[in-house]
Amino acid sequence: MGKLILDKSPKLADVARAAGVSKGTASNVFNRPEIVSKEVRERVLAAAASIGYSGPDPKGRLLSAGKVNAIGVATVEPLGYFFTDPFARVLMTGITEACDANGTGISLVSAANEDELIWNVRNALVDGFILFCLEGAERLIDLSRERQLPFVALAFGHRDETISVVAVDNVAGARVAARHMAELGHRDFAILAMEFQEGGFGRATAERISGSTFSASGDRVKGYLDELAGWNIDTSSIPVFETLADEATVHPALEELFSSPTPPTALLAQSDRIAFIAMDWLRARGISVPGRSLSSGSMAFPNASGRPLPSLPSSSQSPKSAAAR
Repeated sequence: MGKLILDKSPKLADVARAAGVSKGTASNVFNRPEIVSKEVRERVLAAAASIGYSGPDPKGRLLSAGKVNAIGVATVEPLGYFFTDPFARVLMTGITEACDANGTGISLVSAANEDELIWNVRNALVDGFILFCLEGAERLIDLSRERQLPFVALAFGHRDETISVVAVDNVAGARVAARHMAELGHRDFAILAMEFQEGGFGRATAERISGSTFSASGDRVKGYLDELAGWNIDTSSIPVFETLADEATVHPALEELFSSPTPPTALLAQSDRIAFIAMDWLRARGISVPGRSLSSGSMAFPNASGRPLPSLPSSSQSPKSAAAR
């Protein structure tokens, strides 16, 4: 079997000619090797190696099939968000379990800046998108529509009746968290919130909360306060701190709260990340956190008498289940 001299990248037809078989047989060696005899298979593979042919181009196969068999999971956050954010990890667990059950792959689509987001979404080899619309919902949705691929938004707080959304009722969920804390006997609350407006942090006014551009943050505060008002608690006295869910903005809020003559006995934290940061800060200062619910981000700790409080139950509405749907 002589070696062919080619002036371009070898093709499947070149392999077939070098091995003395039909193009169909050569194709079967690479795509359905179980139906080809061992002798023919070895001859075709040897011919392929002799002319530098490594196999069919996956891109060509995808183009001919018209399907990638992969779902893109997109966020406006950097790639590390999928691995470092507790909430994102829970969601991804639900998504991957559903994909495994259906034999579907996953492509992570992230962005460190606007230009990168546009390029990544426009060039992702996927059959559709799951959009993490915690922030930047409109941009993600617009780019997905441009691709003319099916998509569903995990849009926690986003309101758009024209798209498929798996959403959370933030007001109702916040009411449940606040109600549980009130049932435990708490009357001194503080709220550690996510951003109400881009880049905002510090003690939040009622005007800033009502004008929130991130509806999930505003809706959760509304749910907390609506519920607590029903327990004859003066909600105007409940401090609300806007944070960026990082130590640099959560720690100062806690320092102000716990330097007060009447510190809170219960915190309502709007995300798991905020709750983790708060728990670490409290424990480092010898303040016990005997009960917590990481699903709602709520936590309780001993009151002035030092009496421990019952543990909080886990939320029955799992983010993992919502993601799998």
